[in-house]
Amino acid sequence: MPLTYSEYLKLDKLLYIQEKRSADHDEMLFIVIHQTYELWFKEMLHELDYLKSLLLKNDLPRSLHTVKRVLTILKVLVHQTDILETMTPLEFLTFRDRLESASGFQSFQFRELEFALGRKNESILNKFDDSTEEREKLQKRFDEPSIWESFLRFLKLNKYPVTEEMIKSGNDEYKSIELRKILIDIYNNNYNIAQFCELLVDLDEGFQEWRYRHVKMVERTIGTKQGTGGSDGVKYLMTTLSIKFFPLLWSIRKDFSK
Repeated sequence: MPLTYSEYLKLDKLLYIQEKRSADHDEMLFIVIHQTYELWFKEMLHELDYLKSLLLKNDLPRSLHTVKRVLTILKVLVHQTDILETMTPLEFLTFRDRLESASGFQSFQFRELEFALGRKNESILNKFDDSTEEREKLQKRFDEPSIWESFLRFLKLNKYPVTEEMIKSGNDEYKSIELRKILIDIYNNNYNIAQFCELLVDLDEGFQEWRYRHVKMVERTIGTKQGTGGSDGVKYLMTTLSIKFFPLLWSIRKDFSK
């Protein structure tokens, strides 16, 4: 029997995992949006893993293409907020209590994304029980090289004087004067690699835009109320708006000259 569309996409499973905990009409939208976010997070992690392998193979053209794909997915994540904002605060309140202690803060895939991009906060690991699959995946992401580390190894492959100390120091904008000089030289003399650097800056902007849209959506929905799961809600989310995964690429701009 030939493979069907439904069989290939496992629609017999996919379309039956949206289980509402109330009779409220709008809960279905809330579930579908957040499940879709998690699917896109999965795809982004898939692409970032591929990106790391491409960098280590010294394949810059496909690396550029892959980052552009991730950036396009980020735009979709931002636009999904528009759909969620069609739900009014009162409509959300009709089923909010059903969420109990569940919170977006518990999205282990989003934390994987942060780790993959270089923001490795060990305290996040302690939010997940040792015996769970989520903790195991997060620990793996925490231990493996980030995109930035893979990029520095790519530079080393291209005969730039990148040391192991530079790689291990992470993306601290103050730690390596020599690395700053290398990056400035790239911007002045290697257009293609400089374009890759600019795409990493675009990644930072894309995540900041998504965080901003998310926090404004939460603010217009629940105001300054405590978030589900006991989080600080908007107050906490506001503290994340200026996060940068590649601060050194922003910092070196003050050193540019004609």
